[in-house]
Amino acid sequence: MDQGQGATGIDIVGWSEWVLAYIQHGLDLAMRPWNAYQLVIGAALFALAHFLNLALRPKLEAWLRSREGWPMTRMRWFIVIRNRLRLILFVILMGLANQVMRQVTWPSRSYLIGIGANLGLAWLVVVFATRLITNNAVRSVVRVGAWTWITLRILNLTTQAQAFLDSLSISLGDLRISVWLILQGIFIIGALFFLARFANRAVSSRIEQNEDLSPSIRVLMVKVLQLALYGAAAFVGLKAVGVDLTGLAVLSGAIGVGLGFGLQKVVSNLVSGVIILLDKSIKPGDVISLGETFGWIQTLGARYASVVTRDGKEYLIPNEDLITGQVVNWSHSNDFVRIDITFGTSYADNPHDVRRIAVDAAKTASRVLASRPTVCHITGFGESSVDYVLRFWIKDPTEGLTNVRGAVFLALWDAFKANGISIPFPQSEVRLLGDRPPPGA
Repeated sequence: MDQGQGATGIDIVGWSEWVLAYIQHGLDLAMRPWNAYQLVIGAALFALAHFLNLALRPKLEAWLRSREGWPMTRMRWFIVIRNRLRLILFVILMGLANQVMRQVTWPSRSYLIGIGANLGLAWLVVVFATRLITNNAVRSVVRVGAWTWITLRILNLTTQAQAFLDSLSISLGDLRISVWLILQGIFIIGALFFLARFANRAVSSRIEQNEDLSPSIRVLMVKVLQLALYGAAAFVGLKAVGVDLTGLAVLSGAIGVGLGFGLQKVVSNLVSGVIILLDKSIKPGDVISLGETFGWIQTLGARYASVVTRDGKEYLIPNEDLITGQVVNWSHSNDFVRIDITFGTSYADNPHDVRRIAVDAAKTASRVLASRPTVCHITGFGESSVDYVLRFWIKDPTEGLTNVRGAVFLALWDAFKANGISIPFPQSEVRLLGDRPPPGA
């Protein structure tokens, strides 16, 4: 190996000489009279833009504070303009200076001013374009990459930069990986993933707004769409970079073995989730009971279902438990739910009157259905009371069951008080026996 090359085959001496030569060329250009004048003009225009920014920014801020009722999106765009006001003014001044100098002198004598104006305008375009990216980290990476590439394009250094990045490489057998190849892959796959995400959001919103589809089918279609779009983006991106995908056959076999041994529960939950979405046994919005958990299905994920209880707790129940366990779906085929409550009255009260009063009292509760029969039956004769069961129907289990039970019990209490019906409770009698003589006395 040549002494001027590193372990990766990079011609370090050659690239060092090229960088030094390019720096020397730039210094020579800067020392020419007209180029020095252009640098002085650029610095003066930047100072003017700075002072104009100090004068105009408070007025712009006061104007924005007076814009009441503006949408938040529009306000955010104007805040970006406020934060970049100095650069905007600098680009405008440089553009005007470039046009004036082209009219009064030769184009070569405004070359640097034109480059400065183009760089500033390109940076502004990148700033506003990347506002569409919501993730702050991704936005920063895209900005830096776009600024770097546009700067190299304007300075006509893309060929040299590409050659330099391609020389930074390592070889693993027949496979050669360079920094340029990695950057290409990141850019292409990132752009495809951005397009896939945009398409997924647009189509998913249409699917979720389609009332002709059941909630479970909507969730299934959205999941399949996500998998198809992101999978296609990854496949096309790798092919575009030039990665050979034939080796993925061996990799998929190894993944299959790993799934069979180490990821049994994960795969079981994934398959169970697909089954739940297909058979429509559970869907978002259903009220279910699973063991001690009673709540509403908020979301159906690929691995678990989110169940929110009345006290605000959110349980993440694995899909496999919903398939293999006994689940009570209170709103599977319809929303009608029958509720039973038990109570007891005194033996002195007429059972016929008790039943009639109990039925009439239950019907006064707002959520009890009048269209379905409310009945009251004697279930037994207890030690201290006659025991009854009161059965009534509701059609809104999502509003809770405990609160409607409490409302009916309160109506029973008021009705029994008004009609002289007593609710007995067990009573115990304690007798104190007198002192007895000790044994053998």
